[in-house]
Amino acid sequence: MTADTSTDETGTEPMQDAPAPACVMTFNATDASGAGGVAGDVATIAAMGAHALPVVTSVVMRDTAEVFDHHALDPDVVVEQARSVLEDVTIAAWKVGFLGSAEGVSAVAEVLSDYPDVPLVAYMPNLSWLEEDEQQAYLDAFRELVLPQTEVLVGSHQTLTDFLLPDWEGERPASPRELAVAAAEHGTRFVLVTSVLVPSSKTPDQFLDNVLASPQGAITGEKFERFEVSFVGAGDTLSAALAALLAAGSELHTAVGESLAFLDQALDAGFRPGMGNVIPDRFFWALPPGDEEEAGTEGGPEEGTAPGTRHIH
Repeated sequence: MTADTSTDETGTEPMQDAPAPACVMTFNATDASGAGGVAGDVATIAAMGAHALPVVTSVVMRDTAEVFDHHALDPDVVVEQARSVLEDVTIAAWKVGFLGSAEGVSAVAEVLSDYPDVPLVAYMPNLSWLEEDEQQAYLDAFRELVLPQTEVLVGSHQTLTDFLLPDWEGERPASPRELAVAAAEHGTRFVLVTSVLVPSSKTPDQFLDNVLASPQGAITGEKFERFEVSFVGAGDTLSAALAALLAAGSELHTAVGESLAFLDQALDAGFRPGMGNVIPDRFFWALPPGDEEEAGTEGGPEEGTAPGTRHIH
């Protein structure tokens, strides 16, 4: 029997429904640590006021310290998850994380191609834990099929250099503009490069920069102060926050600034649930005054055990 929802219990018309939040579909792996992947994406997108539509691409076996193994889902299963929702829900942005396999990249890219007007934020994580042949096939497929559809490619300076300029032999590191030029050759409009070393004669290696760049040069960015900390989930957090802000209609340069500030605060409130790395607290803003604890785990947007950073306000 179908309930009649046209009136409430008093017999009056129900209140007008509030506008639905912007919807962001994220393609990413799932891992039981809850640090990144779809768990991190859902938490971040919700914290930014949007609604997440998570599509699982792979199951990653890891703890808060390292990845042990992964099992990519059948590409048809990935596509069916997405298309089932897309036939029902209008989306305002995409977020792409780890897609599981080269075949998974191809399957997701085909879905993306049907919605060319929806902005895509693609995150390239460090995939050094994959077997070399598997990693190369994945990167080749991503370069050929996903980059041409990408509005903003997000990744650490080292990861993006290895991905976009693998033969770089310059005496100095590749600049964000040079990375943007390399990405543009595959169709990507912008790169958001994190953890760019800012040399200083007085305090060498003290600062790291985070730069949004196009082939014409740097557009905007934020500097962070470098210090030692280990964390996981930062890259997924930054890229998911950026996708949510673009979905809500923010201009790109504004969305980049807000997403970097969000990440800074999420890492500032980060916590260590196990014996491994620090996890961002995406709901730092929901803590009642006086309930925040000294985490001592501020950090910047770069995955792994490399030195972290603190935002300079």
